[in-house]
Amino acid sequence: MPARLPRTTGPRRTSLRLAAGLTAFAGLFGTMPAAQAVIQGEVARDPNGTRTFVVRVESTDGEICSGTLIGPDLVLTAAHCVMRPAGYRVVSVDRAFRQHRVNVIAATMHPDFVPGTTPEDQPGVDLALLKLSQPLGADYLPLDPRSAGSIGTGDTVEIAGYGVVAENRRGSARVLRQAALVSIGSLQVANRVTVVTDRRRLAETAGAGACLGDSGGPILTGGPGGYRIAGVVSWSSGAIQQGARRTACGGFTAVTPVAEHTGWIASRSAELAQVQPGTEMPRRHRSDWMARPGRR
Repeated sequence: MPARLPRTTGPRRTSLRLAAGLTAFAGLFGTMPAAQAVIQGEVARDPNGTRTFVVRVESTDGEICSGTLIGPDLVLTAAHCVMRPAGYRVVSVDRAFRQHRVNVIAATMHPDFVPGTTPEDQPGVDLALLKLSQPLGADYLPLDPRSAGSIGTGDTVEIAGYGVVAENRRGSARVLRQAALVSIGSLQVANRVTVVTDRRRLAETAGAGACLGDSGGPILTGGPGGYRIAGVVSWSSGAIQQGARRTACGGFTAVTPVAEHTGWIASRSAELAQVQPGTEMPRRHRSDWMARPGRR
């Protein structure tokens, strides 16, 4: 869910099948300790931590997403973050946590992705690659998607992103936060996703998870000093029990597994490596585009 400032997308509904399975998951994980939360989250302050590879994706339409640096000038994010005909740039933070902006000159969405549909309803794969106008430099340590592993039920993972801490707190975006979550298994809706959630609340009531602006950000395994990207945030839902103010945050976070798509990532990364400012990108899919003057 890209954060659109000042506009926003509408709330998303929890999958009925996922909600029905919550009772069984709660019995398995209900005794685990509470997570520190991205909503309810910890601000990333380690100069050698997630800031070395987690970036912010901004559009000229005012939308915000997150992404993962997987090469000096290559970012992995969610396809729905870049499906609109706008200009895009990536914002990173250096070791002193100063912001740096770099233009996106080319992008490619997974060919199975269907633009114009909501992530939880569309049948394709919610992944995209962005080519930057220049490498980000020695302050950054890209993650290698080839090291991605599967996420098993019960596995502890970490989420990192630049989203808001609550839907009604738009000014809280653009700060890198991270949280520990737990995987509760896979879900087949229109496509297959891995579902993660707050390990104590298990989406019964609001807890840790993704919110607006965290789309495209990484789900991580391995921990500090050995982080591996395991998934890309696609969409989130509110908790099963909500009050009068409905929300799309604090419940389930749906994740596109990276390990299932490393072949596509590798082949398209190789093609994007050939693209330089002012050159044309090989147009093999309708989802490819080049940034042009006026679109940045």
